[in-house]
Amino acid sequence: MKLQGRVALITGAAVGIGRATALEMARGGASLVLLDLDFNKLSALKDELASYTDNVQIYQCDISDEESVNQIVATALEVTGKIDILVNNAGIWRGAKTFLEISSADWKRYFDVNVMGTVYVTRAVLPSMLDREYGRIINVASVAGVYGNAKMTQYSATKGALIAFTKALAKEVSAKGVLVNAVSPGSVSPSDQPDIDYTQPSELSFMGRTGSGRENANLICFLASDEASYIAGQNIQIDGCRKKQ
Repeated sequence: MKLQGRVALITGAAVGIGRATALEMARGGASLVLLDLDFNKLSALKDELASYTDNVQIYQCDISDEESVNQIVATALEVTGKIDILVNNAGIWRGAKTFLEISSADWKRYFDVNVMGTVYVTRAVLPSMLDREYGRIINVASVAGVYGNAKMTQYSATKGALIAFTKALAKEVSAKGVLVNAVSPGSVSPSDQPDIDYTQPSELSFMGRTGSGRENANLICFLASDEASYIAGQNIQIDGCRKKQ
């Protein structure tokens, strides 16, 4: 996908879909601003990206910390002069518990990261996009936000919130040149798998396998490109024809 001259900020960039997206965007010509809690893995990714681009900034960031987000985005904008693309990928999901087993602290942490973290980063980036009348925002949601997953009520609730957030924000800003969409992956290959083309068997899709990092990244890159210039306010499922459960 052609992304020459674009600057993309990706949260949760060190592993999984975030890493695959960084690699694919770099191959497409984009400059990158990468955020993650794990600075060591970010540093390794920057080295990996060196064969495609030297224009990579990396920042250790907990997106649930609004002050830190604001400072990092301000610094990134000073260095790059703009952010054309925002990929809100960072989130937490691990841990299967019934609703009655999930503590209030767990509920708060999931919303602080998955919802408010996305709000903070988007709010920090959006004004500069509106000033330039150009932007692409892609929120990484989940099929859990569409169907609801048993023993993942807190995660399902946050991803459903992201889908609603996407649709509502798109209606505010699409006429001003900023296109907001969501992608909802189904079963995804393990995030610590270095091969972004890796898949493994899965009974959760009719295709019988997980989706690879590159497959998810390709959809994100398309929505981030000018080829997707008439798509806004959508939640696109990428789930191998998911078996609803």
